[in-house]
Amino acid sequence: MIKQILFALSLVVTLGVFTYTVRRLIAIFKLTKPAFPIKDIGKRVEVTLKVAFGQTKILRRSVIGLMHALVWWGFLVILVGSIEMVIDGLAGTERVLAFLGVVYNIIMASGDIFALLIALFIVAFLFRRIFMKVKRFDGIEMKHKSHVDANIALSLILFLMVTLLGMNTFYLAHATATGHEITGIYPVSQYLVGWFSGMNETQLYILHEANWWGHILGIFFFANYLPYSKHFHVFMSVPNVFFSNLAPLGKMANMENITKEVKLMLDPEAAFADAPEEEEAVERFGVLDAQDVNWKNYMDSLACTQCGRCTSVCPANITGKLLSPRKIVMNVRERMKEKAPGLLKDGVTFDDGKALIGNYITKEELWACTTCNACAQECPININQPALILDMRRYLVMEESAAPGELNQIFSNIENNGAPWQFAQDDRMLWAEELYLNK
Repeated sequence: MIKQILFALSLVVTLGVFTYTVRRLIAIFKLTKPAFPIKDIGKRVEVTLKVAFGQTKILRRSVIGLMHALVWWGFLVILVGSIEMVIDGLAGTERVLAFLGVVYNIIMASGDIFALLIALFIVAFLFRRIFMKVKRFDGIEMKHKSHVDANIALSLILFLMVTLLGMNTFYLAHATATGHEITGIYPVSQYLVGWFSGMNETQLYILHEANWWGHILGIFFFANYLPYSKHFHVFMSVPNVFFSNLAPLGKMANMENITKEVKLMLDPEAAFADAPEEEEAVERFGVLDAQDVNWKNYMDSLACTQCGRCTSVCPANITGKLLSPRKIVMNVRERMKEKAPGLLKDGVTFDDGKALIGNYITKEELWACTTCNACAQECPININQPALILDMRRYLVMEESAAPGELNQIFSNIENNGAPWQFAQDDRMLWAEELYLNK
């Protein structure tokens, strides 16, 4: 009974903290702008199964990709055991899902094997991060705290896997010592039991309980740590893929407020026919600050794994330019974290004298993008970095007239000549006159 009470209290605290975090995130999402309409649910489910659960983009890199995919698939299997632990903790039962029979045996055996594999892979990941100089793990956006955060998250996962194996091992050892029936199959832990053959029943029970509590409390802590960590993608990657923009990469969405203005120019009478009684507030063209991004942009920033695959394939970055697609996405999350408290307190009028463009992202970075979409193609969770860059460029052009000189020349030519070239419309075919004369 005492165990149940303590477990219930720890669960209530965990859910309370998690609920606070979720409510705060929902409030921040409400600060953002609308995105594209959510249609084609069947197609979205297909993409989610393929990209998020099937890990098809991760598996492009055979060895390290397979390791990451196995960690993800292992988490899904181990999640069933975690649910069972919650039920057992509240009800005071032991292995409550055992009624599933063969299915339960398969789940427990898979979880036991995955626990070992994930532990080994996490050690390998930590070794790569700490001792190997993997280029895509570095960059001006990857500050010291980013590396510490990654190491903490990986260490927590390692702790969870060790305690899971410990829990299974001492469960088998205690059941064997007391003559109790063993529920489930544990192909890895059964080999570890021999290491503790000299312990008595009490010692085995205490070690089982220590690992049980360590594992479940580790899960509770990890669940509330994730939203403030780079590993928030554990929660956000699946919904982020589901809400992917299904339009072909490279298709640039029109700005609704601009489309509306153009239609009014073509049909001025419509402006009076549908004119509201009160004048609408003038919308900002493009993105200047965090509250100007749409909800999908912000979701992208929360889901970003900071893996650096986008930056590693960026032709601008490869050729030495300042642009790093990963930095652009990370900056949105950082800026929103900085400004959101003021916006939630004082509303849209809040101004701290800073902005996403200028204080976080430079114009040089934005104009270095070739919109080739290599970053979006490579991203394992379908983040669309060029769409965000395009919106910030739109602000620079339409609000500040701050386009590079080459583009300003093109704009002038379009305005004066109806084409990007510096020739009058009547002179466009002069180049072909010699072709006809030579015939």
